[in-house]
Amino acid sequence: GDSDSTSSFKPIGFIPQVSHTYAYLEDTYGAVNEMQVGIGESTCSGIFGAKPLGMPNGTALLSIDQLTQIAMERSSTAKSAIQLMGSLAETYGFYGAGEFEGTAESLAVSDVDEAWIFHILPDPTGYSAIWAAQRVKDNSFAVLANMFVIRQVDPMDTENFLMSESVHSVAKDYGWWNEHDDELLDFTKIYSDGEYEHKFYSGRRMWGAYHLACPSCNYPADYTDLQSDPVYPVYTVPDKPLSQLDYSDF
Repeated sequence: GDSDSTSSFKPIGFIPQVSHTYAYLEDTYGAVNEMQVGIGESTCSGIFGAKPLGMPNGTALLSIDQLTQIAMERSSTAKSAIQLMGSLAETYGFYGAGEFEGTAESLAVSDVDEAWIFHILPDPTGYSAIWAAQRVKDNSFAVLANMFVIRQVDPMDTENFLMSESVHSVAKDYGWWNEHDDELLDFTKIYSDGEYEHKFYSGRRMWGAYHLACPSCNYPADYTDLQSDPVYPVYTVPDKPLSQLDYSDF
């Protein structure tokens, strides 16, 4: 009966409780809360994957669904939402949607003052996470189209970048980056697995938005490999300020 099914239920994990939470709206993912912190989601490819606890060989507790919902409940700024999601994922493990949909995630995280791009994927153990975030300049906009876009990350520039220690430690362990090379680590080049299925899956949408919003930039419609040879910036300045109607038209 019902009592038997209830008594046999075992939670797969716990996180610490907090004394107060914010009201929020969700559409599977946390969308916006009463403090006007907003999140938009875009599944991405990643070079590492993990399975959720409760499945055979499962190691990770949190998906992007839960991370964004918790961020909505507990964050009053975009930056604090990113720091919370990153910390939870490192501590309890992160898993992505799946092999085809992608094992990693990208989020646009904003509040009334600033906007950030947040990338996350499992670490190679499956028990933790690798993540980085970059602030978008106030006069600019970015396009997240199912592929990482953050490139060189600067851990010393804490006004514009946030990241896990694993961003650099994993790359060093695998021989993909050396701190003595005097070059900043390229997050997308190292941790993305490129576009889904075929060339242009992500790049055509990036070009389309940039072409509509800033035709004067004349970004190329064609390219060789978006992951290893980027032709589009992380973000760009539109030719004129964009309105809500502009976004609707795009």
